[in-house]
Parts: sequence; C-alpha cells; structure tokens
Amino acid sequence: MANAEAQVSTAGADAAISAFEVAAKADPTRKEPWVRIAQLQFDQARYARAIVAAEEVLQRDPDDLVADGVLTVAGFRIANESLQRLSGRGALASETAQREAQTLVTTLRSTMGDAILETGKPKPSRATRPATRSTAAGRRAAQPAATQPAQARPARDNGADPFQNIGN
Repeated sequence: MANAEAQVSTAGADAAISAFEVAAKADPTRKEPWVRIAQLQFDQARYARAIVAAEEVLQRDPDDLVADGVLTVAGFRIANESLQRLSGRGALASETAQREAQTLVTTLRSTMGDAILETGKPKPSRATRPATRSTAAGRRAAQPAATQPAQARPARDNGADPFQNIGN
C-alpha cells in the first residue's frame, strides 16, 4: 500500500492504480486498495471503473461512506452524460424514459429536499461578495471548488461527509 500511495504523486494515477490492484490481490480482504482505486478512477473521470471499484469496497464494508459517495456521484455523472446525449436524439420522449425520470425526481426530492429540483433563477450564494484580497492565493481561494483540482485523500471511517474525498 505504501508503494502504491507513493506512486500517486511520483508516477501518476495509472501507475498508482496498477500498484493498488497488486495490493488488492495480495490481500483480497482489505478494502483500502479498492477505496483508493475508486478515488483515482473518479478523479480521472473514469466513472464506470470508479463504480466497479466502489462496489468492491462495499462488498468488504457495506457502510463505507467514501465508496457510497463515489458510487452516488459517479452514477449521477454517468446519468447526466447519458441524458445529454439522448436528449439530442429525442430518445427521452418514451413512456419508459418519462416513468424513470419521475422515479428519479421522486427519489431526489425525498432524499435531498424540494429545493434541489427548483427551476428558475439560482439563489445567490453567500460567496457572491466581491473579493477583497489582492493576492493570487486569495483569488484562488475565492474560486468555486469545481475549478480547483481535486486531490485524493485516504478514506476515513468516521461519519464525515461521504463526498469530501471526491474530485469535481
């Protein structure tokens, strides 16, 4: 695991993923190599592979919040890409697609609240005040998180935010 972790910064994501796969084969009961594989695959926008790795984690630890977060967000991203692709072809007008969309809307409302699906003008955020810092670091800090590069961090087993280790 230490060798694989070192390769994240020195050899790049693909080499690190290979090293974590070796670690997973060496001790098939450990979830940690799979957590890191899921995170790295997600950060490389390989969402299907991230989901597979997250499922491996959940087979070993059904309560792992990082794996659940990767699974959820990667699934959203795949669904979003598919919906955008299909909407251009008019393939979403079918009764089946409408039924599935309604099921998703109901699930999103029940889990995240009605505000998640509101249409219209976005509500202004608290971070809309003009930046007063003139340093480059201040400007970087004022940027939305989605524009800053994500850094994978080791998984935590506490009840923290399951999405904290997921890139944008």
